[in-house]
Amino acid sequence: MSTLLLTRSDVVRHMEALTLLSEMREAFRADAQTRPAEPQRARATLHDKGSALVVFPGTLTGIPAYTVKVHAKFPGGSPAIQGVVQLHDLETGALLAVMDSGHLTSLRTGVVGALAADVLARQDASRVALIGAGAQASMQLKSLRLVRSLNHVRVYDVNVARAVEFSTRMYHALNLPMRPAMSVEEAVEDADIVITATPSREPFLFPGMLRGGSHVTALGADEPGKAELSAGLLRQSTFFCDNRALNVAMGAPAGAGVGAEVIHAELGEVLTGSKPGRTDAGQVTLFGAVGLPFQDLVAAWHIYQGARHDDSVQRVDFRA
Repeated sequence: MSTLLLTRSDVVRHMEALTLLSEMREAFRADAQTRPAEPQRARATLHDKGSALVVFPGTLTGIPAYTVKVHAKFPGGSPAIQGVVQLHDLETGALLAVMDSGHLTSLRTGVVGALAADVLARQDASRVALIGAGAQASMQLKSLRLVRSLNHVRVYDVNVARAVEFSTRMYHALNLPMRPAMSVEEAVEDADIVITATPSREPFLFPGMLRGGSHVTALGADEPGKAELSAGLLRQSTFFCDNRALNVAMGAPAGAGVGAEVIHAELGEVLTGSKPGRTDAGQVTLFGAVGLPFQDLVAAWHIYQGARHDDSVQRVDFRA
C-alpha cells in the first residue's frame, strides 16, 4: 500500500475554505453527540526556544480514519510551527497520508474561528478588532469574511511596525478599510468582533473594555501558562469553548485561574441545540479554542479526498 506525501502546496491546492466550513459545522455537531475518543495534547519543552507537541487522536463518527499531529513549536522561528499530520485508516491503522501541517492547521483554525463567530456574533456584526498581527490573524480575517460582511478592521500588535505592515498588506489583499491601533483599548472600543491570536502569558482583555453585544474569539491560550482573557471578563460574559476538559486544563479558563464554572457550553452543544448560544443583542460572548484533533481529521480527510486522485502527488511504500 502506498502512502500519499503531501507538501504544503499540495495541501493548499486541495483545501477549499467554504466547503471545509460546512464540514466543520457538521463535525462539531457530531463531536457533541458522540465522542469516540477524548482529545489529548502532549507537550514537552525542549529548551528555551522550542517545544514538541503531539495532538491526537483525531476521530469522528462517520470518517473511517484518524489523525496524529506532530508539531515543533519554536515561537521565534519563521514559521513558528512546523510539522506533519498523519492520516491513518481507522480499521487497519494503515498510513494513508503524511501531510504538511502548517497550512492545514492555520486554515482549520481560521474556519473554526469563523464558525464560532457565525454561531455567536450578532448578525449585523461588521467591525473587527485583531489583537496580534501574525499569520493566524490574516487567516481569521479571511475566514470571517465567509460568514459576515465586514466594513472596518483595527489591528493591534505589541510590535507597532508589524501592525502597520499587516494593515497595509491586508488592505490591498482584501480591499477592506484597516488601520493600526496604538493600544488594545483603542482596537476594541467599537468592535463587534474581537479576535485575539497572541502568545501572551498575561490577560489583556478586562471587564468594561468591550462594547455591549460584542463577540470575542480567543485563540492564544492553547497550552499551560498562556492567557488573554481575564478572570473577571470570563465571569461577567458568556463563555463558550471547543472542549471543556482541555479548556480547564490549558485554555482560557486555565490561563485566568478559573475553572469549569465559567464555561456556559461547548460550541458543538450550541450547534446541536442542547445549549443556548447568544440570547440577547447586548450580551458579550466569548469563544475560547485550544484546537482539537477532530478538527485536524476533518481538514486532513477533506484534503485526502482530492489528493488521492491527483497523479502529481508523491507516493511512497514505507514497507518496501
